[in-house]
Amino acid sequence: MKFEVKNMTGGDDSRVIARAIRTVDPDAKVNVNESTHAVKVNSWLLAEEFLIAFEEAGYDVRITEG
Repeated sequence: MKFEVKNMTGGDDSRVIARAIRTVDPDAKVNVNESTHAVKVNSWLLAEEFLIAFEEAGYDVRITEG
């Protein structure tokens, strides 16, 4: 699944997002591309289940591929 994170600024974004995703699925594989504002998550869960984790971490996100 893929997400577009609109308010990434660099720095700690990769670490913060990966930590937030792993609160939902500790086994998820997370790939953050700060330059394109894209996050890929490999998990057995549905994409919608990660939206709250992004929001709680302070990110404005939308699902681009479920």
